[in-house]
Amino acid sequence: MSDHSGLHESIFTWITPRLRQLPWRDTRNPWHVFVSEVMLQQTGVNRALPKWTVFINEFPTPFDCSQAPLGDVLKLWQGLGYPRRAKNLQAAAKVVVEQHGGVVPNDLEELLALPGVGPYTARAVLAFAFEEDAAVVDTNIARVLARFHGRTLKAREAQKLADDWVPQGEAWLWNQALMDLGATICRPQPACDECPLLKDCTWHGEGVDPSVGSAGVSVAQAKFAGSDRQARGRLIKQLGECAVPVHAVAEIMDRSALVAMRLVEDLISEGLIIRQNDELMLP
Repeated sequence: MSDHSGLHESIFTWITPRLRQLPWRDTRNPWHVFVSEVMLQQTGVNRALPKWTVFINEFPTPFDCSQAPLGDVLKLWQGLGYPRRAKNLQAAAKVVVEQHGGVVPNDLEELLALPGVGPYTARAVLAFAFEEDAAVVDTNIARVLARFHGRTLKAREAQKLADDWVPQGEAWLWNQALMDLGATICRPQPACDECPLLKDCTWHGEGVDPSVGSAGVSVAQAKFAGSDRQARGRLIKQLGECAVPVHAVAEIMDRSALVAMRLVEDLISEGLIIRQNDELMLP
C-alpha cells in the first residue's frame, strides 16, 4: 500500500472543525446506521433527518421493523421517495431476524446478501457501525477520486483506489471526511480554491471534468414535478390515510385512466399496494 500520510494529514486537519453533525454519526448501532444508509441512497440529508428519527423511534430494532405491517413502514417512509427502498428495508430486517439472530451482520458478503444492499451500503455499515477498515464510494467520494486522479474511473478501479487511501484504524472518520469534502467543496460546481487537496489534485477545475461519466458519480435526476414518481407518491400518500376506490385513482394521480392503471399495476407487482375488489390499500 502506498504512503498517503500527507493526504491523510491534509484531510484530517481540514475536517476536524468542519465535520457535519448528523444524528446517525452519533451512534454505532448497526441497525440505526443501516437505516440511515438506506434512506440516504437516493434522498438528501435534509429530507432524511426528520424521517430517520421518527423511523428509529418507531422501529428501534430489526425485529420491530420485521413484525410491522408493510403499510406502516410505507407510511413512515412517505416523503423520502422511492418506496421500494422501504419494502427492501423491511425485507432485510426479516432476513436479519431469521438468519442472523436479529443482529445486523458485520461480514461483507452477508451484508451484500440482504435485500436492497449494494457495495456502497454494505461497506458503509462496516465502516460506520463496526469501524472496520472499509472504504466507501458514494457519489461524493467517487467525484473526489476521479478528479484527484485526473481520469474517468470504472467501478472496480474506483473501489481499489478508495481502499488504498483508507488509513488503518481511521476508516470511520476518513470516509465521513471524504463524503463531506465531496458534498461541500468538491461539488459538481467545485470550490477548488478551498480544497485541502488542491496542491496534489490532478484536476483543478479547468478543462474536461474527469468525474463526468465516472463510476458512482450520479447524474441529475429527471424532474420530479409532473413525473410518474410524483403520481405514484400521491397515491401512496392517500393510501396512508384510507383505502382508495379504483375509479378515483386517475384523479388522485392526475393522470389519464390508462396511465394511472398502468402505474397501479406496477405498484401492485412491486408489492407496494394491494387491490381488494374495487379498492386499493397499503399491504
